[in-house]
Formats: sequence, structure tokens, C-alpha cells
Amino acid sequence: MTDDHRSLVHDNAAAHRFEKVVDRHAAVATYSLAGDVITFEHTVVPEALRGRGIARELVEAALASVRERGLKVVPRCEVFDAYMRKHPETHDLLADPHQFDDSAPSP
Repeated sequence: MTDDHRSLVHDNAAAHRFEKVVDRHAAVATYSLAGDVITFEHTVVPEALRGRGIARELVEAALASVRERGLKVVPRCEVFDAYMRKHPETHDLLADPHQFDDSAPSP
């Protein structure tokens, strides 16, 4: 494997995870799939890869795949949850469209 931070995120459907390999380390976002709903369970970025924006790359690639496939998202993983809360343009992907209603600022 090469030292290429630009490597692509790959959906390893057999293992139920999105993967990005950099410097022989694999960063992963695991998921479960039930019908047209994908639940992101956990994201792991090895210590050696932290601080490079790789978790964000995993989330963005996974959500792009979700959108392309017409799926809905349950962001159980805190990384996905935090990203989606900060990016309202992803809220249409939520399986529960009211999931983030409590995060709106109070009047």
C-alpha cells in the first residue's frame, strides 16, 4: 500500500463498512443495513491517522453513497451524528426527519 492520503473511500459491503487505507492503516465506518435504512454504528480512525480529516472523508463519502442509493440514515455513531447536525444539507437523508429538532436554537 502506498502513502497516499488521497486514496479513495471504499464501501466494503461484505464487511458492512466504509474503509479508507492510508499508510497501511485502515480507518472504518461500520454500518448495518435493513431495507432502505442504513445505520452508522461506529467510526474508527487509528491514532496514526488522526488529525488529517479522515473521519470527515469517511462520513462525506458514505453519505454521498447513501444519497446515490436512495437510502435513509440513522446516525447512531457520534461522528456521523455530529457531522449531520452541523450540515443541514444532509438532514433530508435522516430516517427520522425530526431527529435533530431538539438541536435547533431556542427563540
